Amino acid sequence: MSYKVAVIVLFLLSYIGIIAFSRKKTYFASIGALLLILVHALFRAESPAHWFQFILHSINWNVLGIFLGTLLIANAFIESEVPTLVAHVLVNRSKNVGIAIFSVCVMTSLLSAFIENVATVLIVAPIALAIARKQNITPVPFLIGLAVSSNLQGTATLIGDPPSMILAGYMGLNFNQFFVLGGKPGIFFAVQVGAVISFGILYLFYRKYKDPILPSPKPVVRSWFPTVIILLMILLLATSSFIDPNFSYFGGIICMVLGIICIPWFCTVGKCGGRDLMKKLDFDTTIFLASIFILVGSLTEAGLMEDIAIFVQKFLGDDRFVIYTFFVWFSVLISAFVDNVPYITAMLPVAQIISQNLGVSPYLFVFGLLIGSCLGGNITPVGASANVVAVSILRREGYHVGLKEFGRIGLPFTLGATFGSYLFGWIVWG
Repeated sequence: MSYKVAVIVLFLLSYIGIIAFSRKKTYFASIGALLLILVHALFRAESPAHWFQFILHSINWNVLGIFLGTLLIANAFIESEVPTLVAHVLVNRSKNVGIAIFSVCVMTSLLSAFIENVATVLIVAPIALAIARKQNITPVPFLIGLAVSSNLQGTATLIGDPPSMILAGYMGLNFNQFFVLGGKPGIFFAVQVGAVISFGILYLFYRKYKDPILPSPKPVVRSWFPTVIILLMILLLATSSFIDPNFSYFGGIICMVLGIICIPWFCTVGKCGGRDLMKKLDFDTTIFLASIFILVGSLTEAGLMEDIAIFVQKFLGDDRFVIYTFFVWFSVLISAFVDNVPYITAMLPVAQIISQNLGVSPYLFVFGLLIGSCLGGNITPVGASANVVAVSILRREGYHVGLKEFGRIGLPFTLGATFGSYLFGWIVWG
């Protein structure tokens, strides 16, 4: 068996396992990665040093540092009760239940631009549940709204969601280039165009809830320290391009250092023990990300990315608009049912190779890929981690949400957000 065939077989088996057994996806990804490392050692490694170099180069350590660091900071922010206070103020200033939940969804969306999506849902879900209980109404449409709102803005910034981090690491984009890139508006503004349309759709769902808001006690903020850390992280990431213009290491160092600074806060103000702290680090997702990097790195090493790019280009031709449309809407379809982390990690090299073959800037295709793969997850309850968490919370409350009920909000929300971002992307980068 040749090296290329062995890589294809192991990658496909791992990917099938990830899709079919989503709750055990880390096991399939990590076992597949270990087997591919062994295959590389048998077929390609000339020495142990070469084998070790393959592992080091395949994993994007900068992205892992950003993910772990922001996770610690986000958990500290949750424990501080500051988001709860902000939500309380928004809710109590709203005219009715519909406006209150809509305001919380907008707040969720803004938070998720700087905090990982699952953490954002965990912050605001108790608030939505409390409103639903007081008003004696079902929380189902509210938590679905929170989930899809968090996935939307997670695409807009470098630190909002793992796919954005992966794209930044692969393309060498820094924090500021998500806002302005080459003198043009960055992907942040594409997402905002989509947000205007999708939130208009969300408002139509919530406007029927016209009952007045019942008063609730004001939450007490435990500490403003995590808020200061978040603001400091954003400031440092915004200025990091002066030290690390290629975004290869400094972003991860910033987030990890600030995350470590939060650990003493967890142990004192947060009263969090060592075991609880380890749970907050989410090593499962970290191992999953590292394994995916190795899986896709093996495809690149075997020259399969070039083969896939040639096949896609032969199928679609040389029309930039057709290829861009394919990357956006095919990604929406795939990400509705498949985890977007392995998908975008595998497809980024393909998008870049096609852009090189056509002699055009890669940003049109890679941003289209990011838009489609992040927003497509909003169609189904299993399309994104935030959706899975929201549905799990509802299940614990006695509400079972299926594909049809989730899609009633998720599908029109996704189509509106994707179309607006897709159109903006073509106008600006096409």
